[in-house]
Amino acid sequence: MNEALLAGKPAKTQYSESEAAKELGVTVEQLRTLIRSHIAESDEDLTNVPITSFHPSDLLLLKLLSGLNGSPTLQGSEA
Repeated sequence: MNEALLAGKPAKTQYSESEAAKELGVTVEQLRTLIRSHIAESDEDLTNVPITSFHPSDLLLLKLLSGLNGSPTLQGSEA
């Protein structure tokens, strides 16, 4: 294996609410609306969103559910 590829910058494993919104190319309010419409069962579920951490797979799922255009370019995942 090419050791130069293995020595690359490690991928980011957790994103805050604001980082997740930035990675998705939406505002924090748009992210909350996306979560409200696709994931949260009630507005009470949204009370913990600002302290929630998002994983890269969460961002991918949100991107797919939202139908956002473009490919995900998660920080730290560039080769």
